[in-house]
Amino acid sequence: MKGIVKTFGGIHALNGVNLNIYPGEVHVIMGENGAGKSTLMKILSGIYQPSAGEIIVDGQSHSLITPKQAAQYGISIIYQELSVINELSALENLFVGRMPVKKGFGGEKRETEKRKGSSFVEKLGVVDWPLMEREGAAMARGLGLQIDLRKPVGELPIAHRQMIEIAKVLMRHTRVLVMDEPTSSLTNVEIERLFTIVKQLRAEGTSVVFISHKMGEVREIGDRFTILKDGSTVGSGMVPDVTNDDLVRMMVGRTVKQFFLTEHAIDREQAPVLQVSNVSSYDKRQVVDVSFNVYSGEILGFAGLVGSGRTELMNCLFGTMARASGKVELNGHDITTRGPVESVKNGMAYITESRRNTGYMPNFSIKTNIAVSRSIKISPMRGLWGLIKDREESAIAEQQRKLLRVKCASVEQNITELSGGNQQKVLVGKWMCTEPEVFIFDEPTRGIDVGAKSEIYKIMRDLSTAGKAIIMVSSELPEILAVCDRIAVFHSGSIADVLDGSTATEEEILNLAISGKGNR
Repeated sequence: MKGIVKTFGGIHALNGVNLNIYPGEVHVIMGENGAGKSTLMKILSGIYQPSAGEIIVDGQSHSLITPKQAAQYGISIIYQELSVINELSALENLFVGRMPVKKGFGGEKRETEKRKGSSFVEKLGVVDWPLMEREGAAMARGLGLQIDLRKPVGELPIAHRQMIEIAKVLMRHTRVLVMDEPTSSLTNVEIERLFTIVKQLRAEGTSVVFISHKMGEVREIGDRFTILKDGSTVGSGMVPDVTNDDLVRMMVGRTVKQFFLTEHAIDREQAPVLQVSNVSSYDKRQVVDVSFNVYSGEILGFAGLVGSGRTELMNCLFGTMARASGKVELNGHDITTRGPVESVKNGMAYITESRRNTGYMPNFSIKTNIAVSRSIKISPMRGLWGLIKDREESAIAEQQRKLLRVKCASVEQNITELSGGNQQKVLVGKWMCTEPEVFIFDEPTRGIDVGAKSEIYKIMRDLSTAGKAIIMVSSELPEILAVCDRIAVFHSGSIADVLDGSTATEEEILNLAISGKGNR
């Protein structure tokens, strides 16, 4: 890719980017949030058309590549925001767009018709489900994925959906495989399996483009690197030839050491802001008899293995998942909710773990996405009057844009045109303008670079300093240890123990998350 330029509404997302990909290498692409990594890959896969530049494949130059051409060249991409179809089964997702069919009736005629190019097999053939089940089961075994392939993907955890997405791509003929933050929702065991597959692909001559912000991953599987900053290429070379500080310095323009937040006193002699008592999910399995308190100015972290029930607990608290029992109190008032609208009106905010599925409205502007929750909170009849104060919404959205430093052309821009981190800032702004007392941050820095992470941490600490109660769910233990005042370790739907954030260790948290044996 040579001199690639891409503009959105006058904003240069890419400005003369160069990228070379060789056979049989793992090429790591790094850069701050909004640097243009995902945009560059969408141009490579044909989703976006470049404003300028050329793409050279096997010596042949193109001003742009269509999705069909990308498929013909063997270019496949696994997006950070998954593209699985929730309504279809896992098996159907693996074969979407290429369902195998059995032979039609009349073998000779079928072959004759096929030679004429009339797609006779597709017209009269039937789906070869046994073949799909055999190949799908073999791929699942290879990935260590133990699920019912007939189950709708929408009913699976995000980690399993991500593995389905990876399996779907691996089942096609791929010469260049792009992985955009593929480990963000995977457990350590699943990550190791994925790395084994990546190394095998490399040995077979497949090129793997790996977008990641995790230095450990870069060191383990990266051969070469390219770093983007503000839409331009600022560095490229061999991974063993640079230090982590070198990489960070190129990404953010300065050396960034671990961000540790200043300790502050939390008065737990006072009544808690949020009090949760004996909450269980409707099936009494995903969440089992959970009780805890969050105090004014406190960030309470929830650690645990993927699938332990942390997100399900948050959904129970916010009303997006039915509860079998339990009580939730805010400043001494019972706010046990019947649904998310009541939660918003009662003073709760929920930044969900999946931006694309449950975070933002993809067909609307930044302004609408920011103002929607406030409109629901302040309007009578749950907003059913349908009245919109456009000027007021614009002012509120502009205020949040400046406060959170959202990089965009204007608040009228569609939210899908933003980078993942800027989308996340919009979601934080959406809730900040409702002025809630309790914030739930579920995986708030998923897929965000080190510089943007520090901004999210600062926002969370500023909110806690203002007296807000913060709940943070994260799968990154260094993040939990650096940010949280106390850490509730989840195991099989329950809290195994609550640790002091200043003295807890990664080993202690992992032992509790795996064994579930604590002091509670």
